[in-house]
Amino acid sequence: MFRLGTQDKDFLPIGLVEKFETLRSLGFDGFEIDGKTLVERFGEVKAAIASTRFQVFSVCGGYRGWIGDFDEVRREYALCDIEIILEKAGEIGASGIVVPAAWGMFSKRLPPMTPPRSDVDDRAVLLDSLARLERVSARTGTRVHFEPLNRYEDHMVNTVDQALAIIDKGGFDRVSVLPDFFHMNIEEADIAQTLHDTAGRYSQVHLASSQRFQPGTGHLDLVSAFGALASTGFDGCGIFECRVLGNNPMEAYRRSVRFVRDAADKAGLA
Repeated sequence: MFRLGTQDKDFLPIGLVEKFETLRSLGFDGFEIDGKTLVERFGEVKAAIASTRFQVFSVCGGYRGWIGDFDEVRREYALCDIEIILEKAGEIGASGIVVPAAWGMFSKRLPPMTPPRSDVDDRAVLLDSLARLERVSARTGTRVHFEPLNRYEDHMVNTVDQALAIIDKGGFDRVSVLPDFFHMNIEEADIAQTLHDTAGRYSQVHLASSQRFQPGTGHLDLVSAFGALASTGFDGCGIFECRVLGNNPMEAYRRSVRFVRDAADKAGLA
């Protein structure tokens, strides 16, 4: 069954019980929590889940450095922090953590355009990081959702196929690709075709429209993308990862949820 979740927003309540109840009232089924919140407020997270029966689907962010960091010290920070996050995620039944190779560290499309590390060395670093996280995931019963970012936000992994090539090279069982509709809108020739061709390699997707605002505000063809998911029997979750456009963000978010649900119905994504 297709389930809908969201990351946090500054217009939502601070208290987790109130936050979860508000999200349910907006039409969401679950939450993608920030890793720092999960670790630092772990007791409150567990209590809120028990009180509301609202699910935390996964974790995104909340760690220092990147798994593909140029700086080895920062890469170690990232791996150590993610290990702690995965341990906590496993305790609350979350699927795992979303990680890109890096974010905002370097782009080959912006000056100076030549990164300080070769493509071969980039891949070696990512394979090492993911191998280490694979072992943590196996121990904690979680997964790593490896997210390709667009060419302006990362230079290492931009497409679903590039992410899968690294996953296959490492022979990882507990690393999945995480398709993000905003990044795919930039990098993939056909979002629906990519989702269809890589069916079974992902268990959740990130949702945003073409300009990174909430679904329904841009030109992204959500029905087509959802149709591809439906045709492959996708039964995972879609997570809102977007900015919110509108003078009343709470109501704008509510309308976007209705838009997404309607698109899912039209596409036969139950």
